[in-house]
Amino acid sequence: MSEGQHGERVTLGEIKQLAGVGRPTVSNWRRRFAQDVLEAANDKRPAFPGPVAGTEGKPLFDAEEIARWLDRRPLPDTDTERDGVPLTYGERFRQELKVRRLVALRHETRSADRLIAQVLAVLAMDAEGEAWVPEYLPPTLLPDRAAATALVRDVARDLAEVRGGQGAAADEVLNLAGRLESDLAMDATPQPVVDLVSHLVGSLGGGTDEQASVINLCAGTGELLLGLRDLDGHGDLVAVEADAFRRTLLISRLLCHWMGHVDVFASPSDLDAPQERGRPGIGAPYRLSHADVVVADPPYASGERDRDEDGPLGWALEAVRRLNPQGRGYVVVPSWTLTRPRTGESTPTVRMREELFERDALAAVIQLPRRIHPFRTGAEHALLVLRRDASPEDRGRVLLVDADRIARRVGADWTRHVAEIMRTRTSPVAEEARYGAVQAGAGAESLADGRSVLPAHRLASPEQGLDHLAATREARQNAFDVLPELKEWLGGLGVRKRSDAVRHIKVGDQLKAGSLKLLTGYRIRESDIGDAGVPVVGREEMLGALPIGGRRILPEHLAAYSKATVTDRGDVLLLTEHGVRTRVDDAGGCVLLAPVQGLRIAAYRAHLNERAKSGTQPSESLWMRPQALAHLLAAPRNQRRGSGSLVRRVSVQDTDLPQLPRDEIADLEAILAEAERHRAEVRRQLAALDTLAERLAAGVADGDLRLRKRSDPGPRA
Repeated sequence: MSEGQHGERVTLGEIKQLAGVGRPTVSNWRRRFAQDVLEAANDKRPAFPGPVAGTEGKPLFDAEEIARWLDRRPLPDTDTERDGVPLTYGERFRQELKVRRLVALRHETRSADRLIAQVLAVLAMDAEGEAWVPEYLPPTLLPDRAAATALVRDVARDLAEVRGGQGAAADEVLNLAGRLESDLAMDATPQPVVDLVSHLVGSLGGGTDEQASVINLCAGTGELLLGLRDLDGHGDLVAVEADAFRRTLLISRLLCHWMGHVDVFASPSDLDAPQERGRPGIGAPYRLSHADVVVADPPYASGERDRDEDGPLGWALEAVRRLNPQGRGYVVVPSWTLTRPRTGESTPTVRMREELFERDALAAVIQLPRRIHPFRTGAEHALLVLRRDASPEDRGRVLLVDADRIARRVGADWTRHVAEIMRTRTSPVAEEARYGAVQAGAGAESLADGRSVLPAHRLASPEQGLDHLAATREARQNAFDVLPELKEWLGGLGVRKRSDAVRHIKVGDQLKAGSLKLLTGYRIRESDIGDAGVPVVGREEMLGALPIGGRRILPEHLAAYSKATVTDRGDVLLLTEHGVRTRVDDAGGCVLLAPVQGLRIAAYRAHLNERAKSGTQPSESLWMRPQALAHLLAAPRNQRRGSGSLVRRVSVQDTDLPQLPRDEIADLEAILAEAERHRAEVRRQLAALDTLAERLAAGVADGDLRLRKRSDPGPRA
């Protein structure tokens, strides 16, 4: 097909994309090589082509004219072709133009999926498909190729020429599914996940011998299977895909990669019941019911399927059932399957998770980086590493890996770092990975305790490389330097190194025991909120953007929200988005707006009543107090427990508190309460200075005041 046959017209933005340069570069070419500029300088070089259509604001250019002009501009820092001629921007432009024609075809067809099927059918038959007996081909493959127009066939073959083969061309077509407005993009396994699984297959010993076999459940269009194609020729590969359309695309893609020997079935049960089937040159069929490596990325389902018996964790159990001894499974699951708590009525998701623990089938839980999937930005995922038989040293324990935290530290190379952690079973950063016991002794944390097992919720450790005693003494000295009036109070603040070990307790356990009560925020219509009535506390108040009391709701409006929570004195208010922010409600009587929550110390009201009745401080009977609870919840070890793709939220139930003697809690409360009193005084001083500066500026701005700085104190105005 000759260049320019279609007479394409391109915009300046498309020239930028097709040539692989920035928009300023194209504008600079157009300005420097304009016809009048070259003539004025007596420059004989060819001018940048002028527009052939469009408007002054959006000119259109002839694609072939642009390509010929770009032929004179070699690509910088590139290899040369075999004949020694440098590659040019013109060649890159032509190659990408051929790819763009596929996208342009989408607007001429009714269905993106049918276009993709036809292009893959053409590519598959140009590759291995031609060698097949027709009756052994998927039933729709030949009709799809026959339905492809001459233009579709030309575009497919041009794409194969540009990308260097039918396999790479088929990959490109499926990578463009999103631009073609096809739903196939929703279920494609992201390339970083494919890379991670490929690394793990080598690092954990599953699938590394010459006869390793692979079963790909929920194969989709084959991203994971092709990611393991280095195993091709060393063992058997089998794929399972329930959707007939995706199954046809998968077979076409495998034919494009000359992997037609891979069996593709419609259901896992087909692996157990051999059927008579053969292919040219292959002989009798071979069914693989168990394998050394089992991988699965179940299809995306909108909405959470917590109560579905065939939920995502069902695929994890199926993978375990399909493993050979010493084999490994790798299954991608939505993170919510790992965070659902065990309640009075156990859901199928929780039951399946506990079955994985009972079988000792979980080798590792890898929390994947947020926004790992470009088309599921609101979903978070994890990779379960599964085993059939645990080695003696690994029995009863699971490696928890927070790859989201690792990716933030090391960047795009996070997959190799995770694979290295899995290989060495150690991490240089304790809060990024460590082993957890499935069943622990009394007082120790157990993964099978019915709470979330997401690594971000379980991995908490002291701040690394920090001497708390030295840091606290330095902070006390800094406070003394800037607040000398607090010399006596700061001097009486005794700080020493703790000699005994401290156990930690989960807030979720205290909620179950009734020692704490969780107060949930409520959604109230903006129209019901004004400046009179009961104070409301929402995100803005917790972030300091609005003062508490600035927004209120009238009691008659509040009556319409029967479930709205009103706080008591001493309740701790929490905002757990992107960390943990807390404050103590010293007065009570506030209404909480979602997403703000609260924690109430169950015994605190009785404590206040006893103090009011006796007129003296009651005995130190409280296990926890408000200021202590607020500050301990906001400690760095809890700040780092966030999860979620769009908004990083910390689960209140998964935060922990040190289990301290009651007299220590009382001392801590007194110190923190006094510190809060001093902070409030400083805030009042700052507010007074802010008000003074505001009034001075306002008076000068309106022309009513004239200011000057007096050199000597004089009589007051």
